[in-house]
Amino acid sequence: MLSPETLKNIRRLQIRTSRRVSEALAGQYRSAFRGRGMEFEEVRPYFIGDDVRSIDWNVSARIGEPHVKIFREERELTVILAMDLSASLAFGTEGKLKRELAAEIAGTLAFSATRSNDKVGLLLFSDRIERFVPAKKGSRHVLRIARDLLAFEPVGRGTDLAGALDELNRVQRRHAVICVLSDFDGSGWERPLALLKRRHDLIPIVLSDRAERALPNIGLAMFEDLETGERRVVDTGSHAVRTAYAAKASAHAAALDKAFRRIRVDPVYVETGEDFLPPLLACFHKREGRHAGANHNGGAGRTALTTGGAA
Repeated sequence: MLSPETLKNIRRLQIRTSRRVSEALAGQYRSAFRGRGMEFEEVRPYFIGDDVRSIDWNVSARIGEPHVKIFREERELTVILAMDLSASLAFGTEGKLKRELAAEIAGTLAFSATRSNDKVGLLLFSDRIERFVPAKKGSRHVLRIARDLLAFEPVGRGTDLAGALDELNRVQRRHAVICVLSDFDGSGWERPLALLKRRHDLIPIVLSDRAERALPNIGLAMFEDLETGERRVVDTGSHAVRTAYAAKASAHAAALDKAFRRIRVDPVYVETGEDFLPPLLACFHKREGRHAGANHNGGAGRTALTTGGAA
């Protein structure tokens, strides 16, 4: 039985994300993600410029003039949200924890997918697979996902991103749009991410907090590793300490960028205390532009695709 507070939080997430979906993401979501495959729609007369491979010879012979087959894109998608629940996500200095930010982004994507009549699934992970919810359609299903995003209590505290990606490679055999929400703090995840990219449409969403980039000058302070519980007293008043901290954070960011470029995926970087919609929309616009460019540069190939050219 869910507590009244949890029910209130689910309703609040639904209202907030639904409003944002209506205001900003209504058309962008559909433009950014393309269906998989083509299905037959109709036959029409042949026009100069059409790919001759699309001619329906049976219909052409019966009518006495050439006709071509028209195909349309199969729009229905499967969207899988893979969300990190490790203890490092229970951190935030800008009025919101990284986990809360992740839940809001995932909720927005889930409601966007449901609006487009797409299937939505969920994988929650820490240093183990915490829960897997197979992709389905419908408002009741997406509310179940919203509940898990907000209220699920993980058993593990550490992070095994590589293990989560391996699990997705194992269970998700059919093509899907996979959004991985994590701080990507760890190692060993590059190879399974690259393998996942070969079969699926992959979007890494990297969560961070300002204090992870720059150490505030607050004198002597006790710091705790949220995943291991290790504690250490740090002199934040030391310029050398703050400089070394910032340099380490910068090196980590550079390593992430390099890894994503090598795998050829476009990450979305989001930070607590900032609106996540601009970077998310920028990602959607980039994808939409790439699709439009592919169609424009395809020339005759575009005609062959839309008029059902057989190879």
